[in-house]
Amino acid sequence: MTGKAAVFGSGSWGTMFALILAEAGTQVTLWGRRADAVDTINKTHENPDYLPGLRLPDTIRATTDPAAAMDGADIVALAVPSQTLRGNLVEWRRHLPPDAALVSLMKGVELGTTKRMSEVICEVAEVAPERVAVVSGPNLVPELAQRQPAAAVVACADLDLAERIQDACHLPWFRTYTNNDVVGVELGGAVKNVIALAVGVAAGMGLGDNLQATMMTRGLAEISRLGAALGADPHTFAGLAGMGDLVATCTSPLSRNRTFGVNLGRGMTFEEVVAATKQTAEGVKSCESVLDLARKHDVEMPITEVVVGVVHDGMSPGEAAMLLMSRTPKPERW
Repeated sequence: MTGKAAVFGSGSWGTMFALILAEAGTQVTLWGRRADAVDTINKTHENPDYLPGLRLPDTIRATTDPAAAMDGADIVALAVPSQTLRGNLVEWRRHLPPDAALVSLMKGVELGTTKRMSEVICEVAEVAPERVAVVSGPNLVPELAQRQPAAAVVACADLDLAERIQDACHLPWFRTYTNNDVVGVELGGAVKNVIALAVGVAAGMGLGDNLQATMMTRGLAEISRLGAALGADPHTFAGLAGMGDLVATCTSPLSRNRTFGVNLGRGMTFEEVVAATKQTAEGVKSCESVLDLARKHDVEMPITEVVVGVVHDGMSPGEAAMLLMSRTPKPERW
């Protein structure tokens, strides 16, 4: 693959995706907000704030200028916190190359509108869904930084575009698959963060693997029910963007959302956990918008409800566990 790409967001995942594109043969410009961080990347070929010790390819350069980043880009990848996407894109949209593919690396649902990230991109950038692709899967960045084998899904309504993005980020140690179920891939990526918060809380309370496995399984049922209501392909949730991402995020100590939940389960206050958290745990804000989306479509999501209760409404982890375990017995169904 040759060509040019712009990656907006110089955090851990944005920087890592820039490296993947560059190693696969694309010239990459990495946009960052802070001039000092950008200068460091250009001078040292390293992003010490997020990926210390990882040398970046020489074909990556960094800039704070969105117009310069997008100049001549065939691919524009967006890796900013999901709740900042709309405001950022309003500033950047006038610089978008007319034929560039837009790639969402974000896993969230917008507060207030309950829109998925691809929907926000289409609305703000005024582009058709066929120009927007989504990359998702079990991609814990510290493992990727060691070139440990991993895989992801590239979803787009236009499978030809999905295959272009697949080719642009396919490496011997990073395997990509295509999918046209954008709704399912995005919901899997967003809601698994919420479930990981719940599993983390349980782990922090010292509750065992039986309960954690139960919450992951019933969490997958919640994701699937919401997906069905929104027209997603149910098979998507058995794949990388569903079960794959859910397992990695719920079980790994490298997971930001699980770690956030663990700290809550150990008795830290919400404010204490936020102060100790250096990177965005998307589920903390998205749990509210996911619950709003579920209620809008009359979908029952009890785990998501208690996560909102614990994270935002002052419910104790113990109360949350009792509430879930005291629910009326039902047949197991999806």
